[in-house]
Amino acid sequence: MPNPLDVLPVADGIGLPWDVAVDDAVAAIAAAREHCGESFVVNSGGEQYLFTFSPTGVESFYALVEEAASKGVADFLMLRRKLPEEVFAGRRLLPNSLFRRDDVTSYLANLDRALDATEIELGESGTVDLFALTRRLGHRMGLASWAGPGCADGEAFERLVRAFDVLDGSDAFVHPDAMAAVAASGMRAERAALDEVAEVIEASLQQHDSTPENGDQLFSRIVSAWAMESPDVRSRGVAMDVALIHIASMSNLMAALGWALVDLIAHPDQLRLVAGGDRELASSCALESTRLAQRSIMARAVLEPVTFDTGAGVVDVPKGWTIATLLPLLNTSAAAGLEEWNPSRWHRHRLADAHALPSPMLVTAFGHGRHSCPAQPFSLAAMAMAMTRLVGRYDMRPEWTGHPRPVPAQIGGVARAADPCPLGYTVR
Repeated sequence: MPNPLDVLPVADGIGLPWDVAVDDAVAAIAAAREHCGESFVVNSGGEQYLFTFSPTGVESFYALVEEAASKGVADFLMLRRKLPEEVFAGRRLLPNSLFRRDDVTSYLANLDRALDATEIELGESGTVDLFALTRRLGHRMGLASWAGPGCADGEAFERLVRAFDVLDGSDAFVHPDAMAAVAASGMRAERAALDEVAEVIEASLQQHDSTPENGDQLFSRIVSAWAMESPDVRSRGVAMDVALIHIASMSNLMAALGWALVDLIAHPDQLRLVAGGDRELASSCALESTRLAQRSIMARAVLEPVTFDTGAGVVDVPKGWTIATLLPLLNTSAAAGLEEWNPSRWHRHRLADAHALPSPMLVTAFGHGRHSCPAQPFSLAAMAMAMTRLVGRYDMRPEWTGHPRPVPAQIGGVARAADPCPLGYTVR
């Protein structure tokens, strides 16, 4: 089989935003697609990327096996631009341990309590930045779920919020243009934030030891995984497990909630029904807003040569390459009308008219098959709960001057808002 460079066009003058300055990362890949066709090569920073957008190419992408073309390695290679190595090394409970059924039940209970605290903080009326509101809500729910006693309230909570805002791993793809400065600093701010997390978690661990929780709670399982270590190693290990879980789990979810509220507020008919408690509609709205808010580069790091069908021919992709597609282009171009917000296009968790697409894999909010996000059921339940609660409690008035827009340089994850999004609210 031929090498991709032998048969596929190369997008000249295109680089990825962690290597070169790019005004709009998604627009740059869209321009390359328009010029080169549905499959092409990008050389950036000395690395080779095969981008594919054809129905066959995208199906081939989702058919790749992790052992040969790894999502986990691709994600790590991106996140390590922002996060110190010790966040990843030696972890004993990983984020994929998060979504047992009993755990999800407790997370939703913690979300309910976090919404109680949010209502107290908001009071009866005022103005708040919408995405700051959802981000803070996510911090409170997550820290109550896996950070141990005392971490979701008071000064411990505020310290952890400040630290995790510095440690936001999504900066690696939201602000890839800033990663050179992070590297040049030796990740000084990030390492200081990790030390802050470790100090707060150490105090929480002491409280846990004096009044042990139910051994099935996630924090207790993390503690048990480090039980045989010396006190210093145990404390640091527990803290780093908590740090990675929190970093990996929360930021995309709460950004998606923010966009769901932006879209819902702009559509009074659906807003009225969700405010009345229609969680099924809220879930469909969440799916639709997440679809439209996607800025994700879906990437697989090639660990051993793979045979890959682009739709225009079969190529052998060498070890060391990355195979990728870009959800914001697929999600809005695979069929007519996809650029519009329409929650009725979803039936439960699936597109109602997927048969109208050249391939059902061309449009997604949470991925497909073995590459689906394991947090999808929880994420939709959490977003639906938060949406019905917030719009049922408050009359919300957008005070932004133009429709919120994503950070232009972002290439990965759910969009983050480029500008402040002030939201006025009054108790109904």
